Amino acid sequence: MNAKPDGNQLPPEQQEMPLIEHLLELRNRLLKMVLAVLVCFAAIYPFANELYLWLSEPIRSLLPVGQTMIATDVTSPFFAPLKLALVLAVFAAIPIILYQLWSFIAPGLYAHEKRLAFPLLFTSVILFYAGAAFAYYVVFPLVFGFFTAIGPEGIVELPDITSYLNFVLKMFFAFGVAFEIPIATVLLILTGATTPADLAAKRPYVVVGCFIIGMMLTPPDIISQTLLAVPMWILFEVGILFGRLAKREVADPESDEPAGQ
Repeated sequence: MNAKPDGNQLPPEQQEMPLIEHLLELRNRLLKMVLAVLVCFAAIYPFANELYLWLSEPIRSLLPVGQTMIATDVTSPFFAPLKLALVLAVFAAIPIILYQLWSFIAPGLYAHEKRLAFPLLFTSVILFYAGAAFAYYVVFPLVFGFFTAIGPEGIVELPDITSYLNFVLKMFFAFGVAFEIPIATVLLILTGATTPADLAAKRPYVVVGCFIIGMMLTPPDIISQTLLAVPMWILFEVGILFGRLAKREVADPESDEPAGQ
């Protein structure tokens, strides 16, 4: 008679699977991820130039009449839209990528872990997209408005298309990752690294840390730093709230049962 596995043991399905089968399964999942990115890229690339125009609209709309963006490198008109299409393909394929990761790890999870893992993965995707959308629709108009208005008199501003793309991708990544704070907070609570009460007690330090991170990840202006720091603090508070709820879910006695039983 098999003993009931405790919380530190793997479920029988994962214990019985040989290492080679794990590696083959991982390879198949990785191939599907790459295929998803390639399919998205093939669908997006024909519209790469139009997408670049859309991406650059926040700064182009603020340039004086008759001024536009420039390409300082002879290959920039080709590689800038290509890079944008590839990045957007990865962004578009994120749900499929996370689904493949979920399918790989799900057989080794217990019931209470499954109940929490999938919502966390799904929410992390939504939050990352929300962070990028917040950067585009809220931060960019204010930041570019600030930079185009503060320049010295008589200086003609002609943004380079590659430099602009690198800047906005960095901002997308910064805000997308910053919006993952609730997920990180919940995971810290679930793993026992901290408690909601401890996190709440450290709130003043967290607020200061948010502004320091905002200072490091955004341009050196108070507008973009504040627009990153304040949402990070709010999301931290949201993470504490959902951390309390998730901790109650884990405390359910039924969570001791393996996922496959």
